Amino acid sequence: MLTVESLTVDAADPARLAAFWAALLGWTVHVGAEGEADEGEVWIEAPRPASSPDILFLPSTDQRPGKNRLHLDLRPDDRDAQVERALELGAAPVDIGQSGEESWVVLADPEGNEFCILQARPGA
Repeated sequence: MLTVESLTVDAADPARLAAFWAALLGWTVHVGAEGEADEGEVWIEAPRPASSPDILFLPSTDQRPGKNRLHLDLRPDDRDAQVERALELGAAPVDIGQSGEESWVVLADPEGNEFCILQARPGA
């Protein structure tokens, strides 16, 4: 059996990007200790107990070549309130060709990684 341990994101500034995502999701930031195998790594983890994988941010100087090949879809209780909150935390709107009729909003984190905030589930 396999489980997803973490989603890994290359980042120019792992600590800054982890802080953004931790604030947005309400997760906890962890930093690899000096001299240990995970030194320089920064990750965020969901409150326990949770079945969500961690999100690991690794330092990279590589430039992103284009649109993300993987992105997060976030399901809120109140889409518009969470979009506003994400913008206040440093997200930016992204136009990837939306018609304006979508039930989701496309944003980018401070390093340009796209993510979507979906409409709340009916009855939520």
